[in-house]
Amino acid sequence: MSLQGKVVVVTGAARGMGRAYVQAFLTKGARVVALDRSWVPTGLSGDRDDAFARDLQDRDDVLMVTCDITDDEQIGDACRTTIARFGTVDVLVNNASLRQFHLYLDRAEPITVLETRDAEFQRMFEVNVFGTLKVIRAFIQPMLAQRRGSIINVSSDGGVTVPQGKGIWTLNRPGSREQPYQSSKSALTCLSGYLADEVRGANVAVNVVFPSGTQTTGWEERAATRASATGQPVAPFRGPRLEHVVPLVLHLAEQDASTMTGMIFKAMEWNQANGFGGPEAWMAED
Repeated sequence: MSLQGKVVVVTGAARGMGRAYVQAFLTKGARVVALDRSWVPTGLSGDRDDAFARDLQDRDDVLMVTCDITDDEQIGDACRTTIARFGTVDVLVNNASLRQFHLYLDRAEPITVLETRDAEFQRMFEVNVFGTLKVIRAFIQPMLAQRRGSIINVSSDGGVTVPQGKGIWTLNRPGSREQPYQSSKSALTCLSGYLADEVRGANVAVNVVFPSGTQTTGWEERAATRASATGQPVAPFRGPRLEHVVPLVLHLAEQDASTMTGMIFKAMEWNQANGFGGPEAWMAED
């Protein structure tokens, strides 16, 4: 499926990886519906310059929508506005997410499971699982009607199991202290596999992307909190650029259930295996 003229919905589109997706899809000639909870600069890293939003406002091939993915009414309005403007939906990228540091921005040390509160788990699942599911339920309908589409769910590999012997597994990285975030992403990954099987007959692909750890929105504030608590200077970020996820997401957007569905991809490893360069090609500059 060529992306030229296709209608692509991206959640969490105003900043971070969402912004990288929007820019990439526009370069491919797609029409983009860019959803975000707020298009107003908030002061978090990556949000201080609203030139990106101003550029999108001047384009005929972009629809900017303010939408909280936990709000049924806002999602419904966004979907109706999309159909009124572009007539259909071909691709949905579920990028919007509540990150671990969003709950604990003022905390310098990682939080343990026993230190978390029920309300924190509920809030995390409200966004990362139920919010994403609400968006899928709304925006999949045009895909089912036209019997073609692609849904890409951005998740995380912290809940992946690693075989340790016959009938024995352990978690990928339980020492990272990323609860409740990783629990919510594990649920999203599982949901995605089941959904892929359900809608295979309608020729709608559902796939999962695991980005590598990257400098997403809010990273600078979180790093500053830790540095202040330890008395150490903020260490430069060492990791891949936001754009390392773009080649894989563009590839998956071109699929339907007849070609590739129900699969889980690690972005950096896929890049290297498919001619887009290894980790060194995507490393962020200091």
